[in-house]
Amino acid sequence: MSKLLYIQASPRGERSHSVRVAEAFLDAYRQAHPGDQIVTFDVFKRDLPVFDGYVLQAKYTILHGGKHTAEEAAAWKAVESIIREFTSADKYVMAVPMWNFSIPYRLKQFFDVILQPGYTFGYSPAEGFKGMVTGRPIFVAFARGGEYSEGMPGAAVDFQKKYVDLVLGFMGFTNPRSVIVEPTEMQGPDAAKSKLDAAIAEARALGRTF
Repeated sequence: MSKLLYIQASPRGERSHSVRVAEAFLDAYRQAHPGDQIVTFDVFKRDLPVFDGYVLQAKYTILHGGKHTAEEAAAWKAVESIIREFTSADKYVMAVPMWNFSIPYRLKQFFDVILQPGYTFGYSPAEGFKGMVTGRPIFVAFARGGEYSEGMPGAAVDFQKKYVDLVLGFMGFTNPRSVIVEPTEMQGPDAAKSKLDAAIAEARALGRTF
């Protein structure tokens, strides 16, 4: 039995195009893998550590090769708990909307929590940076109001998919699978529905073989 972690990064629920595509993927996945465990991690509902005070000090103590004080160690436990929850999964699904050309601030905070040296990536002078979350598949449902895919005029300001792909690659994910639904706003509701229906069909097909 595999554990799949579903990282939901939209607070709009069923009104969210990225959530609807991700959940279509999961519906197909459940049918193909009825014994697997699916755990939802909603970044807007979870209590994520804030990087200040002892948490920030603890991070830099690690970076400088030092030993945590009692206060730093206590504060760092919250970070380690989120990282363990993330790295305990065998497979991953994400629902990611575009906000102001990038990602929702709570997803950025989640990435800031889990991207830690010695936990999700390592470094050596000989090899440079090396991801530590390896050999695991991931599917990402992206949604954006305009058109930002390669070849589109808006591609230059896509700091959503490009950033997510960069972060995933840095942690060790290779060949992430994704579906993009766009535009969800700029061409009206009929065009948005057509794009959503196509994205859901594509996501279901991927979910059956994930």
